[in-house]
Amino acid sequence: MGCSASKNTEITDEDLEFLKKNTQYNEKTIKEIYNGFKHDCPDGKLNKEQFVELYKLFFTSGNPENFCEHVFRTFDADGNGSIDFKEFLLAVGITSRGSSDDKLKWAFRMYDIDGDGFIEKEEMTKIVQAMYDMLGPCVEDMELDTPQERTDMIFEKMDTNLDNRLSLQEFLSGCAEDPKLAKLLSISSEDQIN
Repeated sequence: MGCSASKNTEITDEDLEFLKKNTQYNEKTIKEIYNGFKHDCPDGKLNKEQFVELYKLFFTSGNPENFCEHVFRTFDADGNGSIDFKEFLLAVGITSRGSSDDKLKWAFRMYDIDGDGFIEKEEMTKIVQAMYDMLGPCVEDMELDTPQERTDMIFEKMDTNLDNRLSLQEFLSGCAEDPKLAKLLSISSEDQIN
């Protein structure tokens, strides 16, 4: 993938303990995933370009680049422009093995582009558009409206205080009341990463 070599080839005991405590992975699995991560990125960092290239392997008929930026931003918890192994495994752990509530909280962070603790309509529309772009021609086979219409429908169901933005509580409550909507909103974090 074009990463530079690194002198540190082992996961530290501190990181291993942290990941065992904060993911549902055991020590053996963490070490196996770490070895694969280090093989692909010997310097221990995955940059945005590499991340996009990985997504392109799974979404060959669409354009995943815009969507990848949002997923990458959510994985890159410290905002330094790269995903280290801890960020990677924490995010993958949530999106693949976390509880429904954890997955929805992760999805909320992705939709909350500016990080202000609320999802505005413009933010959700951008993510929905990016999802449609990523799926490409597959979208034509789905019963979906335009991104704006889809966002309006979501806000109509979830924005209980009618302030044109969704709090985490509104988002979680809306998803709890409508499992189909919850699946749609968490498609990115649950179904597309794995």
